[in-house]
Amino acid sequence: MNRINEVFDELKREGRKALICFITLGYPDLKSTEELIFEFEKRGVDIIELGIPFSDPLADGPVIQYSSQEALRKGVSLKKAVEFVKKVRRKTSIPLVFMGYYNPIFKFGEKLFIDKALEAGVDGLILADLPPEEAGNIIPYARERNFPLIFLLTPVSSDYRIKLICRVSEGFVYCVSYTGVTGRGYREEDLLRKFIKKTRSYTEVPLCIGFGISSPFDAEKLSSFADGVIVGSAIIKRIRENENREDMIYRVGEFVLSLSRAIRKNSLKDIPEPPSLD
Repeated sequence: MNRINEVFDELKREGRKALICFITLGYPDLKSTEELIFEFEKRGVDIIELGIPFSDPLADGPVIQYSSQEALRKGVSLKKAVEFVKKVRRKTSIPLVFMGYYNPIFKFGEKLFIDKALEAGVDGLILADLPPEEAGNIIPYARERNFPLIFLLTPVSSDYRIKLICRVSEGFVYCVSYTGVTGRGYREEDLLRKFIKKTRSYTEVPLCIGFGISSPFDAEKLSSFADGVIVGSAIIKRIRENENREDMIYRVGEFVLSLSRAIRKNSLKDIPEPPSLD
């Protein structure tokens, strides 16, 4: 069974919701990315999205765009991303999902990429600009190799699109909380609740809400009616704010811990206290 499925099965047994955290691979550098992965695992994160740097990240707002440009400037490529996961996988079993855009995958070769990603220990793939209608070449091979492709839905998606994506998305369905790019936008909670309820009627695959979750309050509230929450821009923002501090990893970890505790207030399993810097 895929690590993503194993995590959601465990969470369901324990009555918990998933905390999924996004970081841009290679920002501020590869060493920091590695340290953040290990820190997040200690702080109660369930799944980590590793953003593949891309020159035109159309679904991302200025915060993640900046981190992507910085990683590209330092030479991070899709090939290096795969090599990076192969290295860190020796030290961690937390699910690692690549999130990126189709062009680098197409250039690399879809089937070759899936084979190399699986070999390295990648657990799934989110392609923000690849709709399922255009994914006919990659979906069958990914399913054959048990490599989840995770597709996005929004509150204004048609019933047809909801049914389609529920049929092809594996691991979880990425439910965007509003129309717009990451880190910005106005969320209508009633519309979002109805959207999640409707989507749930079409699938048993976990539904996770992302975009615009910037605080423990947001995480607690939205996780109450979904299977998990995805936090990205708020984390990248804290990395950037603390980039030149020696305790950057710890400070970002503290924020992540606050998110973890917020969505687990009624959990059957407590989050351990992190080690102090003192």
